[in-house]
Order: sequence, then structure tokens, then C-alpha cells
Amino acid sequence: MYQLLGTYECTVDAKGRAMLPVAFKKALTAVLDKGFVLKRSVFGSCLELYTMDDWQRTKKDVDRLNRFKKENIEFIRAFSAGLKSIEIDASGRLLLPKDLMAFAGITKDVVMSVTSNNIIEIWDKKKYEDAVNIPNEDFENLAERVMGSLGNKEEGDVS
Repeated sequence: MYQLLGTYECTVDAKGRAMLPVAFKKALTAVLDKGFVLKRSVFGSCLELYTMDDWQRTKKDVDRLNRFKKENIEFIRAFSAGLKSIEIDASGRLLLPKDLMAFAGITKDVVMSVTSNNIIEIWDKKKYEDAVNIPNEDFENLAERVMGSLGNKEEGDVS
């Protein structure tokens, strides 16, 4: 099992290739040959990079949705829009497809940052800075709303 951690700045070349940070490549050595899935983020103007194993787990959840409910189909379509299977080349680069780069507004400078469940978000650097630079008081309130009820509960109990 691997554990991804960190935020790294990278550049994208004229062909849309970005070097996978060494720390990520090292942590992912055991799964590099299985490939990755790159998709639009649901909650931001960024891309999400999943290992194939992590994507299969996410896909199982989506596959459980009843396809005879219009709302579910609309979600599945939007969730799957632009979905691409990609590989890391021998030089450690990943090719960002043009349509996904356009979605995320990626031009040259990017930030790769790990979120929960080992998902790597790929952001245009300026958009990333705008997304994470929440005024301190707003972040304090957000942290209290999201994490404040956790207290000292048993592991697995997030209510």
C-alpha cells in the first residue's frame, strides 16, 4: 500500500506533458505499470489523477447508482465527462489531454497536491492559490463546521 503526501509545483511543456514529482513517483512505484485515470474534478477547476486501483474502487460506487433514475444518469455523465486513461512515460511524465487542460485552465505552471484517498489534484498554479488562500477567519469557521464534531470519537465514527 502506498501513501501520497504533499504539494508540488511543476511545469507543463508545449505538448502538455508534466513531470510527476519524484516523491509521487517513488510512492507509486508498485502501481505505475497499471496506469492512471485522469478526470475533471467535481468541486473545482482542477483535474484529479487516480491510480487504476483507486479508480476501480470509485467506479464501483458509481456503478451502484440506478441508471433508471434521470438524476443518477445526469450525475454519471457529468462525473465521467473527459475521463481519460493515461500512463506515466519512461521519463516520468504524464500527458495532460488538451480538453482536460482547457477545463482546468492549465497553461504552464501547475500545482500537484494530494487530497484524501490518495487522489492527486492538478491545478493551474494561480487557480490553486486562489482556492487555498481562504481568509483565516473563514478557514477557522470551515474547520469547525467540518471537523469540530469529530472530537475523540472512535475510529470510523465521523458523525
